[in-house]
Amino acid sequence: MQTEKFLLGRGREDLSDDEKRVIEDSIATVRTLPGRTRLIRAGERVEHSTLLLEGFICRYMDDREGQRQLVAVHVPGDFVDLHGFPMKYLDHDIATLGPVKVATFEHDTLTTITERFPHLTRMLWFSTLLDAAMHREWIFRLGRLGAEGRLAHLFCELNVRLGMVGLARDGVFALPMTQPDLAEACGITGVHVNRVLRGLRERGALTFKANEVRILDRKALEAIGEFESDYLYVNRTA
Repeated sequence: MQTEKFLLGRGREDLSDDEKRVIEDSIATVRTLPGRTRLIRAGERVEHSTLLLEGFICRYMDDREGQRQLVAVHVPGDFVDLHGFPMKYLDHDIATLGPVKVATFEHDTLTTITERFPHLTRMLWFSTLLDAAMHREWIFRLGRLGAEGRLAHLFCELNVRLGMVGLARDGVFALPMTQPDLAEACGITGVHVNRVLRGLRERGALTFKANEVRILDRKALEAIGEFESDYLYVNRTA
């Protein structure tokens, strides 16, 4: 099974060969799913956790009128619902953004891993702590930045995260998000997204066309988004 590249995502370089084998042998299923497919509904009991191998997945919440707010975007190598392991249900929905390939792990198997392999347990813990760090940054972005800054910050974050798993090169990466998706991630309207993207293009900072992002001036984009990558722990000690 060729899943090793994204086992625990960015943390794979910290795993021994035996630990990689344990994770790979613990996979219950590998599935390919189309885009716009809901994986988990808020409040449903969950008995497994999902590792994203290919594609993009989002976590989101709906208001009473059915308007969606994205609260996270996941890239290959992310456990998208590891919180459900101890909690047994989630307070938000999870859905694919485009076609994906995912591996699932039964919670009974994860229990065995946490009891027998302390380093793997720390790696799983790190994954959830990193999620929390990104959530705090998303709160900052939505609460303190304007529309242009919110979009710039999101693109900068995705560039770093995808670069860490080899899916972004020189500021270029695939992103199967529509303008409405970007609006729901940034708390603005679709019309505003279109206007901001045009402004970023005219300033020579970024283009987004046909599901491909090209960051033309990284420093300028980071300045617009007040982006610093510290919360992603890029250079953390293993």
